[in-house]
Amino acid sequence: MTEARVHKVIDVLSKELNLPKDNIVEQGLRTLLEKKLLEVKAEIFRLCGKYGVKSVEDMDNSYRNGSIEEEDSWRDFQRLDHLEYKKEQLEKLLEEIK
Repeated sequence: MTEARVHKVIDVLSKELNLPKDNIVEQGLRTLLEKKLLEVKAEIFRLCGKYGVKSVEDMDNSYRNGSIEEEDSWRDFQRLDHLEYKKEQLEKLLEEIK
């Protein structure tokens, strides 16, 4: 969607819903961030459940004590690390618009 179309949709929504344009944009951003955060948390939950850990640090400790084989899980470890970083970034953005 082009920027001009976005502004047109926001204008129409503002008039139809009798809401300030800033409010519409803020609500849309919040909803998008919350949806993305939920997706990230679900994937973190899935990966943690797969290895019986609570976090990337916990998974690292499991490598160190030998309860998880690194050979078969290093991609998931990297993915989990990235997802935890992404989760933190999304939470920070949500805090900024609250």
